Amino acid sequence: MQRLRDLYDEHGQSPWLDDLRRGWITSGELSRWVEWGVRGLTSNPTIFQKAIDGSDEYDTQFGDLVRGGSAIDDAYWHLVTTDIEGALAALRPVHDQSLGRDGFASVEVDPALARDTEGTIAAARALHTAIDEPNLLVKIPATAEGVPAIRQMVSEGRSINVTLIFGLDRYAEVMEAYLSGLETCDGDLSRIASVASFFISRVDTEVDRRLSEIGSATATTLQGRAAVAQGQVAYWMFRDTFRGPRWDALVARGARVQRPLWASTSTKNPSYPDTLYVDSLIGPDTVNTMPEATVDAFVDHGTLARTVDADVDGARRVLEQVAEIGVDLDDAAAVLEEQGVASFAKSFEELITSLEAKADRLR
Repeated sequence: MQRLRDLYDEHGQSPWLDDLRRGWITSGELSRWVEWGVRGLTSNPTIFQKAIDGSDEYDTQFGDLVRGGSAIDDAYWHLVTTDIEGALAALRPVHDQSLGRDGFASVEVDPALARDTEGTIAAARALHTAIDEPNLLVKIPATAEGVPAIRQMVSEGRSINVTLIFGLDRYAEVMEAYLSGLETCDGDLSRIASVASFFISRVDTEVDRRLSEIGSATATTLQGRAAVAQGQVAYWMFRDTFRGPRWDALVARGARVQRPLWASTSTKNPSYPDTLYVDSLIGPDTVNTMPEATVDAFVDHGTLARTVDADVDGARRVLEQVAEIGVDLDDAAAVLEEQGVASFAKSFEELITSLEAKADRLR
């Protein structure tokens, strides 16, 4: 596991784990992941669906809740809260040792609220109140409706993981929401943390599909390159945004940068290297959240080198070539956003349906 520690110690990138299940907490395995170098954790409705549906580890607590009269939705959030609190406890030493820079666990608001600004604000407040820990990040999707909620939450001094970012224009809006939120916050800015989560591999999945439809030799050579290129340009945007007089004024009040977080970093195309979306996006002040299989692959044969800004001009040229050949990256981002919102909502709905059936049996 030395590579995980070296990723942070030598290159300033925090490896996080993109998964969570009850057994990892109760067995102490999550604490072992932390000992091996994992510095944070992300979750989402799909992860909880797989964890709760796929085991009997939650049945005792769920049965007690149901027999005690809890509604199914309320029972679900009790299960999630228990897991997140366990993860926060396991990661708290990292949070303390890093002086609040790392050691976070993320939990997402109800995915049905992705197009509801006020509903998202209320849900994010409720999660921060219910799980009152300094290393909690509440996940808010970077939809057009989510951006004002992000700004509001930051202005209230709440730490946020901005999720489901697929395009550079929306990323610029997210950074602006963070900055303006900090500027209107009258609390201690050093207590506010945020990451902006770019979903990497899904970009290649959609762009590659469109390139395949074009079918030319040039289109073929561009396959598998757009996602990394967009991430590298996003990193340049991050470095450009968090500097200068405006940012210096916030730093003087204790502000921390909103780190880019590379999510969806398992390769969906089996012909691509299994560490492609880790090896190609390594650099200071970044996070890479990886599923267990990708962590194992990186530990086994990942490459340790600063790559995220090694050739930004080349990354820009890739995006220009993709656009010139006929792929509308803005449209691809919009499609991916819709798919991401729908996917998480579907996972949530399927889990609630499954829990309703389980409740009938347990009763």
